[in-house]
Amino acid sequence: MNLLTPARAAITQKLKFLATPLVLARAMHIQSIPMWVGKGDNYAYLVVDDKSKDAVIIDPANPPEVVPVLKQAINDGKINLTAIINTHHHRDHAGGNTKLLEELGVSIPIMGGKDCEKVSKTPTNGENLTVGSIAVKALYTPCHTQDSICWFFQDGEDKVVFTGDTLFHGGCGKFFEGNAAEMHQALNVTLGSLPDDTKVYPGHEYTKSNVKFAASVLQNEAIQALQKYAENNRETQGKYTIGDEKKHNVFMRPQDPEIQKVTGSTDPIEIMGKLREMKNSFK
Repeated sequence: MNLLTPARAAITQKLKFLATPLVLARAMHIQSIPMWVGKGDNYAYLVVDDKSKDAVIIDPANPPEVVPVLKQAINDGKINLTAIINTHHHRDHAGGNTKLLEELGVSIPIMGGKDCEKVSKTPTNGENLTVGSIAVKALYTPCHTQDSICWFFQDGEDKVVFTGDTLFHGGCGKFFEGNAAEMHQALNVTLGSLPDDTKVYPGHEYTKSNVKFAASVLQNEAIQALQKYAENNRETQGKYTIGDEKKHNVFMRPQDPEIQKVTGSTDPIEIMGKLREMKNSFK
């Protein structure tokens, strides 16, 4: 179902794409917009289909930092902004929706969970959408909030997922409105079923603190490599994939004997709950 752009024939698109030299060109462009750096360390993301210039802005919670970027791109004719997308209703993700629309002077859909500010469309779980030629799928991942949605984008072989406060590099969100069973389902079933080469774009830059906790629980090469990268780079978003998370994210390794030993359980849900308790009190 195409809610963002006019309907197109997907098969024809693919055939045309494969028949031209653009087959190796990247059509999906992602621009990270850091917000509240040093405080909340949030990210908004501008996703653009370079072919059509259709674009969406994900979690533009702080308009003073986001609007100038969008206005410049619009004025330069680089984007056609078609929607706001939210990962969940917390104000540091969805709280800028109304002001953003006012400052841009546009009327576009706001897509997200039912409790997001001024939401106009809540997709069903697994619903397929498009942004230009980019395929988008809404994935329900309730736990951090009950309206949490992770957004999977795919353009050819290029795959990314915007995970809000559900999955971080090396960690996961707090269970504010859910429980360990829901987070296990979100991380190890829903997101864990995505292709391993799917790049992860989380809602915050929390990698340094996450990997510090991970290293206290488990030592492996992947965790050591993540720790080294986080220590030397302020931004880590999009640098790691679902496959990487399965190696360095302790919340996605319930089968690991060392993690089972630390948590005193072999049950994945009990392991998830124990790890979250340990992380909550970790300093």
